[in-house]
Amino acid sequence: MAKFITFGELMLRLAPKGYLRFLQESEFQATFGGGEANVAVSLANYGLDAAFVSKLPVHNIGQAAVNSLRYFGVDTSMIIRGGNRVGIYYLEKGASQRPSKVIYDRSESSIADAVSSDFNWDIIFKDAEWFHFTGITPALGPNVAQICFEAVLAAKKAGLTVSCDLNYRKNLWTSEKAEQTMSQLMEYVDVCIANEEDAEKVFGIKAENTDVTSGKLNYDGYKEVAHKLTNKFKLKYVAITLRTSISANDNKWSAMLYDGVNYHFSKSYDIHIVDRVGGGDSFGAGIIYGLSQKMSASESIEFAVAASCLKQTIEGDFNYVSVQEVKNLMNGNRTGRVQR
Repeated sequence: MAKFITFGELMLRLAPKGYLRFLQESEFQATFGGGEANVAVSLANYGLDAAFVSKLPVHNIGQAAVNSLRYFGVDTSMIIRGGNRVGIYYLEKGASQRPSKVIYDRSESSIADAVSSDFNWDIIFKDAEWFHFTGITPALGPNVAQICFEAVLAAKKAGLTVSCDLNYRKNLWTSEKAEQTMSQLMEYVDVCIANEEDAEKVFGIKAENTDVTSGKLNYDGYKEVAHKLTNKFKLKYVAITLRTSISANDNKWSAMLYDGVNYHFSKSYDIHIVDRVGGGDSFGAGIIYGLSQKMSASESIEFAVAASCLKQTIEGDFNYVSVQEVKNLMNGNRTGRVQR
């Protein structure tokens, strides 16, 4: 059985070509993606034994979704087949001062209609060492939140390390509902992953003297955020990405990892973005890889930030990079010169 298990929704992504707007384009490019699936792909690319757990319909679009993961060597044997539809999200990529836009069409998808009896977590977690989910999955409905709760209970019973990316999505639920649900789940989490806003939107824990809209980030404020999250939920690690958005195309990108004692800040990258969707998932996968491979906290955060920096130069949700490519960047090869 796979050692690294992720659980969530795999969606069909429909996007206009390049930087065209929804209303300009008559043909949309179809690919697949989703938070936890993106993590599984990264881990498989790094040579780890990764599996994705979900529910998808038996028709050809459902099979195409499964095949998109098989291409990377992700174990899909624990995906339940049933239900009527694959969730969809539409992406319009932003440029300069025009932000990207996402429209969801995922109600009544197969995973949104899943029930507890669909998943035998004792079998799924047999011989596994790590379980990862995001705050997007329990936001799909009370039934899926209950499945997540059953999963984290079984994971802790089996002795797995549990990681969660808070991934707050205002289009899926309110801050009040997120706090109520995520507070119960976080009691079983070891590694919390978040961006600049997640802790505030979900738990009301805000970094002082920070305004993400204007691009002003107070790094010392995020130390306090990580400290409060750790104390609240007895976490082993808190990883927070720190994005300064100059425009839709150009960002400064770094992160912090708190290990309960020390705060480890990564180097900062100036990214000219090709596709930022999946950037946070590639960061989470980098944290999982680093910690699971016994890297130090400092090495783990550098690996995760370099991995997600590279992802944001790649079209689509998935991160098509190797461990060596990530290490080349984290060790200083950051000029983008042609390699011959």
